[in-house]
Amino acid sequence: MGGMLLLSLTLRAAVEECTEKGCLALSLLELLGFNLTFVFLASLLVLIQPVAAGSGIPEIKCYLNGVKVPGVVRLRTVVCKAMGVLFSVAGGLFVGKEGPMIHSGAVVGAGLPQFQSISLRKIQFNFPYFRSDRDKRDFVSAGAAAGVAAAFGAPIGGTLFSLEEGSSFWNQGLTWKVLFCSMAATFTLNFFRSGIQFGSWGSFQLPGLLNFGEFKCSESDKKCHLWTAVDLGFFILMGIVGGLLGATFNCLNKRLAKYRMRNVHPKPKLVRVLESLLVSLTTTVVVFVASMVLGECRQMSSTSRTGNDTWSMQGTSEDVNSSIKTFFCPNETYNDMATLFFNPQESAILQLFHQDGTFSPVTLSLFFLLYFLLSCWTYGISVPSGLFVPSLLCGAAFGRLVANLLKSYIGLDHIYSGTFALIGAAAFLGGVVRMTISLTVILIESTNEITYGLPIMITLMVAKWTGDFFNKGIYDIHVNLRGVPLLEWETEVEMDKLRASDIMEPNLTYVYPHTRIQSLVSILRTTVHHAFPVVTENRGNEREFMKGNQLISNNIKFKKSSILTRAGEQRKRSQSMKSYPSSELRNMCDEHITTEEPPEKEDLLQQMLERRYTPYPNLYPDQSPSEEWTMEERFRPLTFHGLILRSQLVTLLVRGVCYSESQSSASQPRLSHAEMSEDYPRYPDIHDLDLTLLNPRMIVDVTPYMNPSPFAVSPNTHVSQVFNLFRTMGLRHLPVVNAVGEIVGIITRHNLTHEFLQARLRQHYQTI
Repeated sequence: MGGMLLLSLTLRAAVEECTEKGCLALSLLELLGFNLTFVFLASLLVLIQPVAAGSGIPEIKCYLNGVKVPGVVRLRTVVCKAMGVLFSVAGGLFVGKEGPMIHSGAVVGAGLPQFQSISLRKIQFNFPYFRSDRDKRDFVSAGAAAGVAAAFGAPIGGTLFSLEEGSSFWNQGLTWKVLFCSMAATFTLNFFRSGIQFGSWGSFQLPGLLNFGEFKCSESDKKCHLWTAVDLGFFILMGIVGGLLGATFNCLNKRLAKYRMRNVHPKPKLVRVLESLLVSLTTTVVVFVASMVLGECRQMSSTSRTGNDTWSMQGTSEDVNSSIKTFFCPNETYNDMATLFFNPQESAILQLFHQDGTFSPVTLSLFFLLYFLLSCWTYGISVPSGLFVPSLLCGAAFGRLVANLLKSYIGLDHIYSGTFALIGAAAFLGGVVRMTISLTVILIESTNEITYGLPIMITLMVAKWTGDFFNKGIYDIHVNLRGVPLLEWETEVEMDKLRASDIMEPNLTYVYPHTRIQSLVSILRTTVHHAFPVVTENRGNEREFMKGNQLISNNIKFKKSSILTRAGEQRKRSQSMKSYPSSELRNMCDEHITTEEPPEKEDLLQQMLERRYTPYPNLYPDQSPSEEWTMEERFRPLTFHGLILRSQLVTLLVRGVCYSESQSSASQPRLSHAEMSEDYPRYPDIHDLDLTLLNPRMIVDVTPYMNPSPFAVSPNTHVSQVFNLFRTMGLRHLPVVNAVGEIVGIITRHNLTHEFLQARLRQHYQTI
């Protein structure tokens, strides 16, 4: 990364030399060739792995919310992401590297504990731990937090970012693990950067890739303060304007994204590369022309001149001192527009935060407008691109403009321009991404100034409230455009008018406790469901089936044992209630027993099998659910026994776990938990299964592998309770079971999306 930026800065320095020699046209061509080449390479990497485009934060947010995004945490993705963002930044695009770093950290967190990779199949380790979706999700949360910590040198901010913006399922134990991971990432980066750059190993002088420097007033200016109570009023106004600007940015970017989805993405992939090259060409020409034509020569203050003819700025590092550009300007002056455009974005931010000289209000206005439009156009093209640094730079220009206007036209000489630049950066970034707590801590840790906590927090809250009045944050907008069923933190109050029965899916695809291989293969190949309820049917003529069919007999026996177990538990409960000292309760139990308890087990089974249901059409259990079923066949009463996952069924078929009709289910092989999860996280696909190795008439007993007690809700459960259950427990399927143990529907994430709930709410109002 450093080498590419050094080459880029060398070419930009050549442009500055040409201002004196008169070879501007040649310099422009050299700069165009350099930028277009690097952007072309970045676009090619995205063609190899399309999910590497953009910042990756929306994809990671979806993954941590419980949605499977194909390829989002693969080794190929992190390689294309890391290499692509180098080319994007070095190619002069208005993008940042912090978002891709968060994605890269999440990929490392997902892959490292697995000790295997689909891209490197020969690398396999027998590591049986962390073989579940929950463990992997926790590691991804830690990796994303480590990416934030490394980018900004903010371990606490990284932890809060993972909690606020990323993870949907959190627990106390995960907090200290993520914080420890963030701390380790921060100090590892600090150790190597300090040692490489300063040769002082173990000094820990560079906490993060983006450091805002030290904010302090000049010792000679006794009236200067970082901020005062009066300034809070201006900060609130800046938060409102930042929220409006952020909402405008998101609206324009959403329209561009929709245009790309309609007119660019359906076309050949080469069109995406051409769009990236067009953006690079436009950006390079605008930067070049604006620096040459629109910049003003500004005089440095006399206090900034030192004895060795070098420029020195208060409260800044040597990087800021050496980043002044003097395009077409005489001695002891600098070109303010070129200083902002022809520097790396981090250096331009430091200039706006700590430059002791002044920037023209006209220059700041033009720079803000150009950077706003070009960064909005850039975010979404087919290159790895972040949004944090461009938003910070754009907002810093806005804040510096406000400070200049207050000084020049209102006469507030006591204000510190760097503070207003920082508040402007926070206001604009908060208006775009709509983060509050984590972004506050990130900015505080990046500035090492705790006194900025209150103004930053107030500004971010006002910016978020203002922006939310018009649209969502940029990441949520891109998630919605992709059609991902992302669950919000809570539902709207009016949604409680709906019940679980209003939003559930009644058309069930189910399996029986004992099912033929032919039926399982048919179900798996004709559906994409991740889980299937295990049921038995309530039919009055089941006893007739038992006489001549072994498969039906197995299912009825399983059902009978389940019923008798429940009946036994009820009798034990009644006996324990009879011994309770309350005479009133004892009488109630006696009445319950006389009316409900059957004299014999067979009578109880008969009553539960024939519960006032009319006979339903016979359906042979070998048949899989079909679209040609009648309404009676679709909605026959089904006793619910548990859930079994698609991956488990495929694993049973691949390993040949079954028994023949002439045998009992006890002869079926038994697989351990380690054997069932051996192929995690990439289970075999049903379409790759060799059917010639399977006997379609063999029977699979799924009962040892199903989840017999999944979370379930009643049909009358409020939608808010269903929603909270999904969010807090990390569910993907929720059976809806009535009072007599029959499954009447199933709820998935799709049934809880905002659009689906709104549609069902409209139907509810129409039926009232």
